[in-house]
Amino acid sequence: MSQAVAADIATEETGKAAPSFWQLMGEDLSCVRARDPAARNAVETLLTYPGVHAIIWHRIAHFLWVRGLRFAGRFLSWFGRLVSNVDIHPGATIGRRFFIDHGAGVVIGETAVVGDDVTLYHGVTLGGVSWTPGKRHPTLENGVLVGAGAKILGPITVARGARIGANSVVIEDVPPGVTVVGIPGRIVLNTQERRRLASGRIDLEHHLMPDPVGDAIRSLLDRIEFLEARLTHLQGEVTGRVRSGRTTAGLEERLAK
Repeated sequence: MSQAVAADIATEETGKAAPSFWQLMGEDLSCVRARDPAARNAVETLLTYPGVHAIIWHRIAHFLWVRGLRFAGRFLSWFGRLVSNVDIHPGATIGRRFFIDHGAGVVIGETAVVGDDVTLYHGVTLGGVSWTPGKRHPTLENGVLVGAGAKILGPITVARGARIGANSVVIEDVPPGVTVVGIPGRIVLNTQERRRLASGRIDLEHHLMPDPVGDAIRSLLDRIEFLEARLTHLQGEVTGRVRSGRTTAGLEERLAK
């Protein structure tokens, strides 16, 4: 289960009060500069980053939603979507230092839970796959990074520090610290193979990952090239035997190998 803390309740584990709205907003702004080299200062980030606008509107809408003001929360959520092109249901729980880079086309469902220090790129969907009420959207634990266009579907858990490659479709739980790519998503890098950054910084170089489909195709091409060369050699040998009047006995067995 994610360690995300709702912005308006106390954490049960520590008994400490949750951070205020202004503290959360300050963290949301500061994390942008830490993860996006294009961000120059807090004022520019606040005024021009739709991902920041989306999380600000969501935190207010969520505050209203959990207090039973469902229509007000839903309306504010709709307004936030209108101005930011990011659709976050007011029921979704979002942790601290949340960043949507190039905030556009992101969809986060009602029962989604997002931990601290999570980064999403444009086009990401945290969606459901069932009409059944209850938990039907994903949980992203702390430090997860999701590449552009990825779809994470169903009540699954993407564990702490995992990375999801661009345009992947994830429908099963993801272990901690691994890298997942493909449709359906599969693990291509484990924790030991992952690059480590100093000072606890988030590794944003999610383009540096293997291509399992490309590797499989290259293996097939190498095998085809080998078989073509072998077939050409055997065909030349058969032609030589026929022209010289020698028997082709034994070639059938060699061709079958």
